[in-house]
Amino acid sequence: MKDGFLGYHTSFMLDAVVVALVLVVPVLVFSLYSVKVRRHYTLHRNLQIMLAVTLLAAVIAFEVDLHLVQGGWQNVVKKGPEISDSQLALIHRLLRIHLIFAASTPLLWALTIILALRGMPNPPAPSKHSRLHKFLGWVSTMDLVLTSVTGLVFYYMAFVNRG
Repeated sequence: MKDGFLGYHTSFMLDAVVVALVLVVPVLVFSLYSVKVRRHYTLHRNLQIMLAVTLLAAVIAFEVDLHLVQGGWQNVVKKGPEISDSQLALIHRLLRIHLIFAASTPLLWALTIILALRGMPNPPAPSKHSRLHKFLGWVSTMDLVLTSVTGLVFYYMAFVNRG
């Protein structure tokens, strides 16, 4: 599985993570709609746990593929048409920006979920933990959205915008 499936010179797992980045935001929005508007607290909890587990598995598989199979991100970028040193430097800067959010997202999301599982009643309902959960949830959501956006910008600049 050395080649991608989206039509660019990438890896299968990089394309899988890009698809996940595209899909995660609408599911996240639906989860927030479910809890804020519909007051479906159990659905919100289950969606958040499903998203977290799915994304964690995808990221672990991606990291294994990237480092052990592909030999690093630069090898994946170099699969495509030749690029200049300045293009490679820009791609590297975009990756660094992306990694700021990508590294903090799982930590924030895990903290939010763990504290919610400990602090919320079962079945989930508003409680004294709700205020902290709402704050952590919005910070986690913003971080995840920024992870998605910066990841897609990196993918576009590294693989799509090569002509």
